[in-house]
Amino acid sequence: MPSRQDQIWIQLWRENSPDIRDRVVGWRKQNAVTRIEKPSRLQRARRLGYKAKQGIIVVRMRVGTGGMRKKRPTGGRRQKHLGVLRIKADDNMKTVAERRVLERYPNMKLLGSYFVYKDGMHYWYEVILADPIHPRIAQDKELKKRLATTA
Repeated sequence: MPSRQDQIWIQLWRENSPDIRDRVVGWRKQNAVTRIEKPSRLQRARRLGYKAKQGIIVVRMRVGTGGMRKKRPTGGRRQKHLGVLRIKADDNMKTVAERRVLERYPNMKLLGSYFVYKDGMHYWYEVILADPIHPRIAQDKELKKRLATTA
């Protein structure tokens, strides 16, 4: 059951609220991987393990929605149904976003990620990362246990 804050965010997204639309205009101009100061959906981030402390960062990741396409056969006979279009990847957009962020920040561990916004061209996810070697994270028993289960 989504919390009240999550329900409000989803309702604003469904109604195409001007508040969110104005934010997204700025997001489109940013890089695909953008480190941000604080999460957009604070309550959802806290449920995933976010704390406002050193060693934890939040990254907004933009993922394109394009489908996959198989190469068209060049030699031999052409079958009636080529199977070139409508090829689906096994990974969903959230997994793709998490993988790309972890490639950019190899020393960090994934705490979790959540959906932020979607339009006709892109999906946006916010990914929460923690540095397991950072002294503030190493002292936090709860985070240490959470990071040990994800490894």
